[in-house]
Amino acid sequence: MILSIKLFAIARQRLGRDQVEVALADPATAADLRRALAEQVPSLADVLPHIRIAVNSSYAADSTVIPPGAEVALIPPVSGG
Repeated sequence: MILSIKLFAIARQRLGRDQVEVALADPATAADLRRALAEQVPSLADVLPHIRIAVNSSYAADSTVIPPGAEVALIPPVSGG
């Protein structure tokens, strides 16, 4: 399956766009997505361990299955006060 992944903050800055398409096997988990992103988008590989994955507006555990057509986003760590 092909997923469109929404990008925010550092991921968006590095790629210069607000989304990226990633090819995944079906079914795939959030952990599978993280691995696929590291391979298919190497410029994100070093930040992926720190990024949360959201599937259909909820944070996903690595074991969360991503259904075809899901809304998926990469949420970077947030700092502030």
